[in-house]
Amino acid sequence: MTADPLAASADERDEAIRMVEGEFMSMAGRFRRLIARRADRLSPGLLPGGFKVFTTIALDGPLTASAVGEQLLLDKGQMSRMVAALEERNLVVRTPDPNDRRAQLLEATPEAKARLDEIHHDPSERNLKRKLDRWHVADIRRLADLLHALNEEEDVSRD
Repeated sequence: MTADPLAASADERDEAIRMVEGEFMSMAGRFRRLIARRADRLSPGLLPGGFKVFTTIALDGPLTASAVGEQLLLDKGQMSRMVAALEERNLVVRTPDPNDRRAQLLEATPEAKARLDEIHHDPSERNLKRKLDRWHVADIRRLADLLHALNEEEDVSRD
């Protein structure tokens, strides 16, 4: 007879969940430091929030400021300030939206895209790849599947 894989005491389950939460907190801290470092490499003094806006535009653009704001949960004021900072640093340009003359599209400059590509391909920035290179491919896929399942779960928390 096979034991139920979900069978565990409430204490065991709570402890396991606390361990996962702790690891996520550790990862979140490392991720914040990575974003800050990459922002500074892209343009010295660029804030992490500006880097997130820039990478969204660079990877998914051209986009309207409202589309970026919706994706990153930023209000119009935050978006306006961040886009202005990115324009001052020659990281993005505005162009008229051919589908709506009232709107403008934000697009990363070719030079800024090239710098971002250099950052992403710099071996010193590939820490996750270095760590996962030591894992079996099946384990990497299992981790991806578990994270995907966790991300797909509906958030039932109340604000």
